[in-house]
Amino acid sequence: MMKIAVWSGDLSDSYLKKVGQLGVECIDFRDANLFPGVEENGYPRLDAVLRIKRRLRRFGLEINRVTLPNITERFMKDKRGGERELENSCRALEVFGKAGIPIVRQRFAGSTYDHLTIRYASKHRGGYISRGEILRPVHESTSIPMLEELEDWWRHFHAVYERLVPIAEDYDVKIGIHPSDAPLHNTPLGGLGLHRVIDEFPSKNVGYIYCCGTRAEAGGLPLVLDEINYYGRKGRIFEVHFRNVRGSLATSGGFEEVLLDDGDMNMFKIILELKNVGFDGCLNPDHVPKIEGDGPNVHQALAYSIGYIKALLAALAAL
Repeated sequence: MMKIAVWSGDLSDSYLKKVGQLGVECIDFRDANLFPGVEENGYPRLDAVLRIKRRLRRFGLEINRVTLPNITERFMKDKRGGERELENSCRALEVFGKAGIPIVRQRFAGSTYDHLTIRYASKHRGGYISRGEILRPVHESTSIPMLEELEDWWRHFHAVYERLVPIAEDYDVKIGIHPSDAPLHNTPLGGLGLHRVIDEFPSKNVGYIYCCGTRAEAGGLPLVLDEINYYGRKGRIFEVHFRNVRGSLATSGGFEEVLLDDGDMNMFKIILELKNVGFDGCLNPDHVPKIEGDGPNVHQALAYSIGYIKALLAALAAL
């Protein structure tokens, strides 16, 4: 049965109580620095991870996914200190494995090309604001990636995964990679790059944090359903970032993120396809826009998104 995960927020009692009351079962950590030890030593302390895990259980919550320390340009460009980043990621994965964390994500510098788009605040139904992006005009674009640059990125990616995958197998931790966002032409983790990840690392512990919003930005609902069918049948979808968009880079040269019922995609079809391929992991309604009345400690749009997903899951169960 699919579950709902949300970001860790401020980890306050109020926030954890609220999401638990709304029906959330799991928490995702997007930043390794949220765990004590990372800022001081480069990797988390096991006792601290276990303490956070026990605290979440008091609210009926489990840790679903964490983030390893970042692989920055130091490593990706062979600069001083780069090897230490890889060592820190390996140490962090061992700690999370000992703590029984099911999914980790490794972030890599250079997986997106933000300089090729223009980001803006898009306005939607009733005036709520969300992220929009359009392609930058060709005459303004610089540093379009060449094949040699991409292959150098993949060489460094491969070096990291060569170290991480055996550790993940030893502790039965899944390593999920997120698609390049936005999915611009030649971004490493676009359509072909996603295939390459599991082609080069066929371990069942290697797969995806599949973002249906990001992939819709590349080609809409048909592409998303095809990829869910392909990767899901292989058991390589470990978590789903569940968001809706309008437009795509392929069809309109841009896209805008929207609330779940306000975009181009029929989100129930995505839920149904996930069920058909046997997915039973977490759905995370990330990139939730703010709506009227939201503030630092008020999350009405998040509550709406959770309720919407729960309604979809209830409809699926009734089939």
